[in-house]
Amino acid sequence: MAGRQRGFTYLGLLFFVAITGAALAGLGQLWSTAAQRERERELEFRGGEIARAIARYAKATPSGMPRYPQTLEDLLLDARGPKPLHHLRRAYADPFSGQPDWVLLPEASQPGGFSGVHSREERPLLRQTAPDGSALGKASDWRFLSLPYERGPGADGDAPAQPVQPVEPGAPPLTAG
Repeated sequence: MAGRQRGFTYLGLLFFVAITGAALAGLGQLWSTAAQRERERELEFRGGEIARAIARYAKATPSGMPRYPQTLEDLLLDARGPKPLHHLRRAYADPFSGQPDWVLLPEASQPGGFSGVHSREERPLLRQTAPDGSALGKASDWRFLSLPYERGPGADGDAPAQPVQPVEPGAPPLTAG
């Protein structure tokens, strides 16, 4: 009888290992999805910061000077005027590549200048649409352009016009401006 019980114990152990393996595989998938969503949020934040910095650079342009930067370093230190300006705090790395190797989108009105950036990575995104409603399939499809920020009515042009959420449920919506 002891030999028969050992067989059941071994079978029970095999089932336990199989169930544990399946649970760990599911946990790994959840962890991977969470990490991907975090990289996408970082892509949106960092790309937006660069786009806003380009808009600030364009707004701070002295007359007779090029309106758009030629490199990301121009956003870090803008020495075109008497007082150096820092439109971008640091050279943000692309969250998918880990390097500040953004693709610079050329500005048609100024050869050599750029008015936006996008990621170099071809990795598929979980998110299907950008905040502006354009379709996204991969990280390199998400374009971060300065134009929406240049048109914004904010005090220093930092944000495009967007409705502000009501403070209380049932309260009429407020608008920025």
